Amino acid sequence: MSFRLDSYIAKRYLKGAEGTSEGKQFLRLITYIAVAGVTVGVMALILALSIVRGFSQEIRSKVVGFGAHVQVESMRDEPLVDARSLIEIIEGQTFVTSVSPVVQEFVLLRRSSQEIDGVSIWGTDEVPDYISSSLLSGDASLTPQNGGKPGIVVGSALARSLGAAQGDILTAFSIQSKGGRTSRGVSQFQVSGIYETSLANFDELYVFVDLDRALQLLSYAPDEVTRLDVRVQEGTDYTFAADRLDEQLEFPAIARPITEVYRSLFAWVNLQESIIPLIISIIIFVAAVNIIGTLLMIILEKNREMGILASMGATAAFRRRIFVRLGLFIGATGVVIGESLAIILAVLQLRFEMIPLPSEAYYMKTAPIELSPVDFVLVAVITLALCAISSWIPARYAAKIEPINAIQSR
Repeated sequence: MSFRLDSYIAKRYLKGAEGTSEGKQFLRLITYIAVAGVTVGVMALILALSIVRGFSQEIRSKVVGFGAHVQVESMRDEPLVDARSLIEIIEGQTFVTSVSPVVQEFVLLRRSSQEIDGVSIWGTDEVPDYISSSLLSGDASLTPQNGGKPGIVVGSALARSLGAAQGDILTAFSIQSKGGRTSRGVSQFQVSGIYETSLANFDELYVFVDLDRALQLLSYAPDEVTRLDVRVQEGTDYTFAADRLDEQLEFPAIARPITEVYRSLFAWVNLQESIIPLIISIIIFVAAVNIIGTLLMIILEKNREMGILASMGATAAFRRRIFVRLGLFIGATGVVIGESLAIILAVLQLRFEMIPLPSEAYYMKTAPIELSPVDFVLVAVITLALCAISSWIPARYAAKIEPINAIQSR
């Protein structure tokens, strides 16, 4: 019975807390401010976690979309020879889902005598799925259409730099030095598609062409490739996969996880994630101080009532539970409102993209959101636990109130 009574009193204090002094509405305002503090803290924390999670996921998907999960290349900074044998070895691993040969070198790409730029030509059997899904115009076809030139897929930033559009003819020039010999290659391509990933360094650098055309342009032997792009089963650790492949491959072939290939980019993402603990600490501290201050004010205003309860036989533990439960009710109310607002704002951001970002700095045009049930549960549990801990200090003070002194104080 006492359990329901202390909860009832705590709810009464939460819903209708009023002081007995001249500014009797002030206590209610302070209670609402405490709830608002928890609400804002929970909402900000959920949104911060969702944005950082979405940011990390977006960057990872973009980079992996370009370079697969693991890249196999030569330690000698030269083409891999006997590519077919290497592909057979890699495909023999149970965790490998696909292997794509890639020929990649720097060339000059010209649309006219005035529009010319250095690019990294990417010869492949098929344009990566991520690039195909990021097309602004055209398609990802690399084969000649209607007797025309072979296709080339370029980034939007490069297309703007060259003044190129779908259907334009581009000329690629290559100069390669191998074994003391210099070879030159020239090929013409027709723009079949223009993609945009918002990764500025990628969109203005990489162009995709058919693998056989790239082999001819770059004077590669039929069984030579620059590297092999390996995709592994979902959930497989990239570093683990690279280590396993290294054990099977002979020198000079080496396998590197994509997180190592683009180490600086992933380090930047990790730096963004490392800010979250600081944000959490500040929000938690502010919410805890709000609750402690609010409960202390309620205790001071309800000092006489606590004395009456004590004189009627209410134990110190009972009075302590009233304020611990009040703190929990404040926290629970703030959690429910805060998480609800976070969901609403997240949905609005996903639908209307209200928070724009400079793509040259953040590699995306709008703040990404990745909602996770784990975040909601974790934030709720931590918040309620901290509210209970914060309530313990003023609750102990309430439990020490002497009945006679409290009753005579008014």
